[in-house]
Parts: sequence; structure tokens; C-alpha cells
Amino acid sequence: MTEERPLDAVDEWLGANRDALAAAAGLAPEELRLDRHSIEILLDLARIAAHDSGDRRNAPLLCYLVGKAEREVALEALAAAVREAG
Repeated sequence: MTEERPLDAVDEWLGANRDALAAAAGLAPEELRLDRHSIEILLDLARIAAHDSGDRRNAPLLCYLVGKAEREVALEALAAAVREAG
């Protein structure tokens, strides 16, 4: 019996949208692939944003800002900055 991963239900949807975004941006889909570690960090940041701010709409907005900032800084450093700002 294989262990079910928490994101199995959205993998197909997320993959299709990743591919659409890659095509729109002129990128190879592999450039937008999320590894398990990055997924865990992003989901934790979304949780922090939704719970600490009191407004769940901040979760996707924070993740968008992290995505823009990640061009210059590693995801782990950005996550640390969010946790410290808390």
C-alpha cells in the first residue's frame, strides 16, 4: 500500500495550470515545478498569512509576493523574513 500525499487531489489541476503559466511566460514547465520542500514552505506561509493577519485573502497575496521576491532570494530566507515579521 502506498502512502497518499496530501496534494494528490490537486496535482493534476496544479500541473495543468503550471503548464499554462509556463507557456504564457515562455518558460519550460520544469522551471515552475514545485518540489515537496517548497510546497511545504509555501503552504506554511499561506497558513501564517491567513491566521496571523485574520484575513485569509492575504494567503495567496503573500505567496504571490514571495514568488516575485524569490527571483533574488532563496525561498527559505524569504520564509524566515515572513516568520520574523509576524
